[in-house]
Amino acid sequence: MSETNVVAEVAAAEPTQLSNVDIRKVLAHRYPLLLVDRILEIIPQKRIVGLKNVTANEPYFTGHFPEVPIMPGVLVLEAMAQTGGVLLMREFPDRDEKLVVFTGVERAKFRRAVVPGDQLRIEVDVLVFRHSAGKMAGKAFVDGKLACEATISCQIVPRSR
Repeated sequence: MSETNVVAEVAAAEPTQLSNVDIRKVLAHRYPLLLVDRILEIIPQKRIVGLKNVTANEPYFTGHFPEVPIMPGVLVLEAMAQTGGVLLMREFPDRDEKLVVFTGVERAKFRRAVVPGDQLRIEVDVLVFRHSAGKMAGKAFVDGKLACEATISCQIVPRSR
């Protein structure tokens, strides 16, 4: 069986919704930088939809900003990248030996502040994915309104110590 068929079978056999426990089996990120709580929808190699529940207990709110807490835009972008990373890492049967790393961002636009109590709905569509590098279009919504959008680039690299 070809490597392409094995990859397709692995992705097709996996669930299309993931809990936080399932996400931790795919991504290497952990608290306080795991920024995806749940995956609602997966179309292998094409699209993923995830959720990030923003709570007042997030560590970055102590300094950004103490009296007017706003989720840093770079962390909204990171949540998009991680959501896309879940989609891409599912394609690798040996994902325990790999990391997905954020390599670039283009056309980032921040449309509204994200604050404690918000739930980010993160939608990521694959634009290009070749062997170990990809480019994805991400959008983050709060209450159906666009909060952030960007094109994110990433690379799959060996997990070395």
